[in-house]
Amino acid sequence: MKSITVTELKAWMDGNEDFQLIDVREPSENDICTLNGLLIPMNTVPAEFEKIDKNKKVVVHCHSGKRSAGVIQFLEQQHGYTNLYNLEGGILSWIEEVDPSMESDSLKI
Repeated sequence: MKSITVTELKAWMDGNEDFQLIDVREPSENDICTLNGLLIPMNTVPAEFEKIDKNKKVVVHCHSGKRSAGVIQFLEQQHGYTNLYNLEGGILSWIEEVDPSMESDSLKI
């Protein structure tokens, strides 16, 4: 499974890299803090996988990186995706390394 660090993701964002960002957390988690990705909660991925682009890089993230890794395994095995990157450490790493101002909000999760 391919992965990307939060600093690499930040560089992609700052450099206007062409990629899709997918958040597989629950809506209540996304309401607390978000990276502004497309919200497709993990349990809805089997029904909504068509929303995930197969023609460009896709970064999948969750709270810590575990749910997103499971989603990526499912998509690669069941639907042949080859363009997916797991965000290492999820939004927790983003808060720690990129945007500490999100920390107080994330503690509510």
